[in-house]
Amino acid sequence: MADKLILDGQVVSNDVKQKLKNRIAKLADAGVTPCLATILVGDDPSSETYVRMKGNACEKLGIISKRIHLDKDTTTEQLLETIQSLNEDQAVHGILLQHPVPNQIDERKAFETIAIEKDVDGVTSIGYGQTAFGFGVYPSCTPAAIMQIIDYFDIDIEGKHAVVVGRSPILGKPVSALLLNRNATVTTCHSYTENLDQHLKQADIVVAAVGKPNFIKGSSLKEGAVVLDAGYNKGNIGDVEYESCYEKASAITPVPGGVGPVTISMLLKHTVDAAERTITI
Repeated sequence: MADKLILDGQVVSNDVKQKLKNRIAKLADAGVTPCLATILVGDDPSSETYVRMKGNACEKLGIISKRIHLDKDTTTEQLLETIQSLNEDQAVHGILLQHPVPNQIDERKAFETIAIEKDVDGVTSIGYGQTAFGFGVYPSCTPAAIMQIIDYFDIDIEGKHAVVVGRSPILGKPVSALLLNRNATVTTCHSYTENLDQHLKQADIVVAAVGKPNFIKGSSLKEGAVVLDAGYNKGNIGDVEYESCYEKASAITPVPGGVGPVTISMLLKHTVDAAERTITI
């Protein structure tokens, strides 16, 4: 198709970051430097890479990256103490706990300890509830990235049928809520969904968030569907089979270079939002 639209996340990410520069400069004039604290527990190589990428992205824009690296034997109580100290630190505007954490830690309890005004990664149940009700300040970053891509490329979602494949609390569920709040008709599918292909064939918009490589095939899609692939699997493979879905879709995100870069830029945006709120509230 000559009018095939590739939803280039790098273009969207660059636009978000460019718009942040003036806001960060204004904050500097007010004596405020946005600060994101990232907590890494243990020595998982992938997590270390993700934290480093987020830190580098912060520093390129003039956002302070405060990195806390805790031992793999850290207890839940020790982690909660670290989070609480960051909650009380007025110089810190956002807190990100890199997950997964080691098995001995109660991850949900740790997430819930993050102060709502610093939950820039959208991991608390309060933040999720506010997102679902339509007044959340910091939605989970990947769902926020998906909506940012939709808006940047002016994709019409009102009244459209969106099928979300995946129901995780920081991806599938919140993106379903965000789409619903924008007047899409939303079907949320998951590992227990029967006849998944029948749901997908009705979808004007497909959000793949199931965490399985090449899970969604082009043969399952409606002609002209918009495909947003939030999956990232080993070997730079998404949750959709790109070549076959490309043939059916009117618009599609690549992997890599689609939702991923925008997710990081939304984390930066939320941190700047949080810093601004400290001088406007």
